[in-house]
Amino acid sequence: MALDFALSEDQEAIADAFGSFFNNECAVDVVRDAEPLGHSRELWRKLCEIEAPGMAASEAEGGGAASLSAQVVVAEGLGAAIAPVPLLEHWAAVGLPGVAGLLVDDQIATVALHPAHEDSWRLVPGGAVADLVVGIDGDELVAVSSPPPMVAPANHAGAPLANRSVREGDRVVLGPAAMLDGALDRWRTLTASALVGIADRSLQIGVAYVLEREQFGRLVGSFQSIQHGLADLPALVDGARFLTHKAAWAHDAGLVDGAGVIDMDDGNITEFAPLAAMAFVQAGDAAAESTDRCLHYHGGYGFSLEYDIQLYFRRSRGWANILADPGRERLRLAGLLWGAPTEGVG
Repeated sequence: MALDFALSEDQEAIADAFGSFFNNECAVDVVRDAEPLGHSRELWRKLCEIEAPGMAASEAEGGGAASLSAQVVVAEGLGAAIAPVPLLEHWAAVGLPGVAGLLVDDQIATVALHPAHEDSWRLVPGGAVADLVVGIDGDELVAVSSPPPMVAPANHAGAPLANRSVREGDRVVLGPAAMLDGALDRWRTLTASALVGIADRSLQIGVAYVLEREQFGRLVGSFQSIQHGLADLPALVDGARFLTHKAAWAHDAGLVDGAGVIDMDDGNITEFAPLAAMAFVQAGDAAAESTDRCLHYHGGYGFSLEYDIQLYFRRSRGWANILADPGRERLRLAGLLWGAPTEGVG
């Protein structure tokens, strides 16, 4: 039986709607104008007008209760536009019970990817602009509301990162620390989809450039080495896309906390957590490779600020490294698939 990798009718409608939104409201000038902070308050306001931030919240908390499979479709469009808004972090946060009810109007929530250290969460994604941060403090999952600093450390991805205090602000205990595990896997899956969007759009930019740029009296795209380099990329991008959608499917099917399958002998994996990690790693690799080649095929122009490809190149690295060195995620994934290494081995 042939596998059908096409989007469902509902997913197609979501892709069309948000594709039009990002095309109309997030031209590359919006991305440039948002630097160096990496956040456009006006774009966030427009997302709020179409009620996008509430999609991931439960119906009981006034949200749209959108499936993760629907969210990843939007995330890919966000990545393709490299939209300067922390929508994915916000979705990961408001998907947790009780978080959406702590927000007012167009406030932004985010998740701290690592437990608090010395009374602060370090380099929180979206932390420079978020009104509420959800993260681990000791053995508790807490939400802390406080004014956003609106300042981020210098970083090549133009991302609104910031350290946030665990103690200062209005603090609410949401439950045990383990509650965050699922939210972080949703964040991995959503970020993977955004990286797929970066990889795919970079390929489009690269192809368009080599079909118009001439060198030695010929189009750059007529050289076989360029053709081969570009021809390799669609399979890499599509592989990351399929993994991302499989991870979202596993989540929506309830294949979490041991309900799924991890059978390495047969290569059968349906458990959400390892699939989320696999998608995150694969999409990061795809985005890095696609942006690297397409920037290279621009020649020296690729590094020039006036060319769009450098925006994608920087974000492909920055977004994939927000969690940590990708090598650490690979080690974590190995542990999920094969178990913790035996003491004294390695």
